[in-house]
Amino acid sequence: MKKIISFCLVFASMFAFSQIGISQTGSSNRWTYGGGLGVGFGSNSSFNIGVSPRVGYRLTEDFEAGLMGNFTYQTSNYYNSTMFGIGPFANYYFARNFYLGSTFQQYFVNYNIKQDNGYKFSTDESALYLGGGYMTRIGNGSYFQIGLMYNVLWKENKSIFSSGLMPSVGFVVGL
Repeated sequence: MKKIISFCLVFASMFAFSQIGISQTGSSNRWTYGGGLGVGFGSNSSFNIGVSPRVGYRLTEDFEAGLMGNFTYQTSNYYNSTMFGIGPFANYYFARNFYLGSTFQQYFVNYNIKQDNGYKFSTDESALYLGGGYMTRIGNGSYFQIGLMYNVLWKENKSIFSSGLMPSVGFVVGL
């Protein structure tokens, strides 16, 4: 099971995020929108797809808060699962090249183990990710973003995830 969750985390970390926000020209639109989409294939006829939308509001020029969610579906010869998560986030941007972030997610997971006569079970887990990263400008108001978050609520052998670390890679437009 931990291999499956590890694969899911690596897959999820490879999502490219695109965010649309207010520009530096003083636009009065303070809403930001974005998200990610990912598809993966692997051995044992495995397939997964994930969607992670987000909406935020710029409280100041450097601070935004909002709500984000995610949905992941996975299947293989041995199992299938769905995972849904939702919760608030906050990001603080400084020096136009760095950011600090926090995200709380409540995950709801349903598993169907095909080998055990269709054994099904559900679980849920809370995660509080804290971290930050580096941004580099790639165009007019667009940034490439790379960072690392850590789930401070993660406990070994008591979590659906194999690690508390979550790398992130993405693009931000409109900061």
